[in-house]
Amino acid sequence: MAVNLSAILLLAIAAIFIVKAKAGGIGPAVVLFLLGFFTAGTGADEPIRDLCASVFNFLAGLRP
Repeated sequence: MAVNLSAILLLAIAAIFIVKAKAGGIGPAVVLFLLGFFTAGTGADEPIRDLCASVFNFLAGLRP
């Protein structure tokens, strides 16, 4: 588990730099894919899904 958390931390830092630099290509895509893969493996996938569902439900409620 400690290896997953450190990998997530390093990949998250790399993802921040990728987004700020607006980089594209195979390398940044692999980094972002691995960040999602390791994050899902930590058990953080359910709170993230709940957050996304809450945001989408809120946005759906704004429509008249």
